[in-house]
Amino acid sequence: MARFLLSRLGQSAVTLLLAGVVIFFGVRLLPGDPALAMAGEEATPERIAAVRAELGLDDPIAVQFARFAGQVLTGDLGESTRTGAEVSSMIASTLPVTLWLALYAIVVAVVAGIVLGVIAERFRGRWPEWAANAVALVSLSIPNFWLGMIAILVLCIGWGLFPASGYVPVREDPARWALHLTLPAVVLGTGLAAVIMRQTRASMIEAMRADYVRTARATGLGRWRVLVRYGLRNSLIVVVTIAGLQLGGLISGAVVTEQIFALPGFGKLTLDAVFTRDYPVVQAVVLIATAGYVVVNLAVDILYSVINPRIRVGGAR
Repeated sequence: MARFLLSRLGQSAVTLLLAGVVIFFGVRLLPGDPALAMAGEEATPERIAAVRAELGLDDPIAVQFARFAGQVLTGDLGESTRTGAEVSSMIASTLPVTLWLALYAIVVAVVAGIVLGVIAERFRGRWPEWAANAVALVSLSIPNFWLGMIAILVLCIGWGLFPASGYVPVREDPARWALHLTLPAVVLGTGLAAVIMRQTRASMIEAMRADYVRTARATGLGRWRVLVRYGLRNSLIVVVTIAGLQLGGLISGAVVTEQIFALPGFGKLTLDAVFTRDYPVVQAVVLIATAGYVVVNLAVDILYSVINPRIRVGGAR
């Protein structure tokens, strides 16, 4: 187990190092001049040059990268070139919104996916399975931005069931917090729910064909009891893996959902930074999103190795 953990930790460290290099140089390939954006369109060349010197953009690229790496290692993410605020404080105020949204979406997706998957397996060849498959197909086909706009028009403006925008911190009012996040979480988790539904159904069908399941049925256990005890339990390994791997994707994929529902989250901060060419913020948000994805994948690998020891035996070779 120790060898497996060291192997995975080493891979994660290399991934983060390469990600840092790609992020640093990729941000500098963005069109436009951050010094011009900060100084203003009517700024004189002297003023633009002064801003460039102040931001350190005149330094050699190797010096800029060394400064960036040093700041990351010390936890100093720099200051926003647009507002002058500490990047770490900007992230601290927006990241919890996106994390709550992603976790809420995971819960919605897992619950809906498992329920639909169980129904599809239990009623194979009958209309409930067809209905579940149709819901999954539609969920995979509809883009999040379109689903979000339709949800706002129907459920918010039309029926008034949910607020169309805004956010309330959970510590201030848990009920209003849940009300504001429910619809965005459903929109964000719809596609993942369809994937989990299909995988749950496929895993349960395979498990129900096993010899030990037939033996359990022969002892007189009811179909629902066998389905839950053996079929669903085996499919949960797949569900845990998918949910864990998709959590990082949901955090980065929340950009569109946050824009539609005007949530002050990580995604909105990212878009604002890209449009204003705010290098320090763009670097920080992309690096943190990448680190989160790597950490989640590492946690899933460790959890899966505990569930299935053959994984860590093969992975340590």
